[in-house]
Amino acid sequence: MKLVVVQFCITFLLLTSSFFVPSTADSSCGGKCNVRCSKASQHEECIKYCNICCEKCNGCVPSGTYGNKDECPCYRDMRNSKGGPKCP
Repeated sequence: MKLVVVQFCITFLLLTSSFFVPSTADSSCGGKCNVRCSKASQHEECIKYCNICCEKCNGCVPSGTYGNKDECPCYRDMRNSKGGPKCP
């Protein structure tokens, strides 16, 4: 009986431990997107889409305020519903 309880506890801890791992993408995206969108005329919209792209691309945001998208292929290759670039 004790073995079953111990196995249950270990399984429970293993399954729930993944919920407590902090995401590095979430914490780094805000700063990177602030830099990326610092010169954008539509700053709020730029920040919104940059954060979406950054999170989907595991924290990768191209350096600078424009261009350099080859640094992050995931960011570069995301498209909106009309086929245009999604990420600023």
